[in-house]
Amino acid sequence: MPADENRLAGVKREDIESIEYNLSIQTLGQLGNSIHMIKLAINGAGGRMGHRLINLGSQDSSFQVVAAIESSAHPQLGKDAGEIAGAGKIGIPLTAQIPDGIEALIDFSLPAGADRAIDHCAKNSVPLVMATTGLEEATIQKIRDASKTISVVWAPSMSLAVNLTMKLAETAGLALKDHATGVDVEIIERHHRFKADAPSGTALKFGEILADAMGITNHQHGREGEMGQRPHNEIGYHAVRTGDDTGQHTIVFGMLGETIELKVASSNRDCYALGALAAAKFVATQPPGLYNMYDVLGI
Repeated sequence: MPADENRLAGVKREDIESIEYNLSIQTLGQLGNSIHMIKLAINGAGGRMGHRLINLGSQDSSFQVVAAIESSAHPQLGKDAGEIAGAGKIGIPLTAQIPDGIEALIDFSLPAGADRAIDHCAKNSVPLVMATTGLEEATIQKIRDASKTISVVWAPSMSLAVNLTMKLAETAGLALKDHATGVDVEIIERHHRFKADAPSGTALKFGEILADAMGITNHQHGREGEMGQRPHNEIGYHAVRTGDDTGQHTIVFGMLGETIELKVASSNRDCYALGALAAAKFVATQPPGLYNMYDVLGI
């Protein structure tokens, strides 16, 4: 009888199974310890989008939500961020301070909060996902400057469907720019009554894409009174604010005798939150640079 079998001859089968089980648990534990979770901070955690980021981020095994940040004037500072968001207690209080040691930050706040987030991330080498819209040119320049030393994903919309529609709009614009009868481009966006900026950052991005694709230089925000015949070299923007609409964008290409409309709409905020979380996973592994959702989605 081999020596190994000799040593096991007096060992009970249930003891062997117990040893095997314990070794398996130990191995799984070692594997679990080797899986790195990104230490994620959410700026704007007390808002509608922040709530969904807390909910979905705390359920994602890629992340450890370590900070939920709000303005110093928020009435719920100090309360558990998970409970505020409806996710249950997560042991992270809503705070006005951005802590050290974070590995990625998602900003879904307001322009003032975005400024502070950019400054902190640039100073502390923290990868940044900038999803706040309505930014002033000075803040946009801060983003560009920060991207020289840290990785930044900056996009007016985190939605997969919106970014795919932007690609479709670009394709349509390139195909129609020399159309014989001319093409009138109008962008209609609709959001909830609480949205502070108009038109939406997404609508402006659609306009930027189409202006580049079609060589259009004029941008008209709404129309009123005796304006005369619509000029060809113009993109029109129209902002609708109603109820709790989470976002709709319609791009109209009007020709003589036919019309093309591209429409993208969300039914809840999760599409934006999931896109932002995907961007955080992406940006945490990238070298310094300015990225967009096309980079995140590989389109």
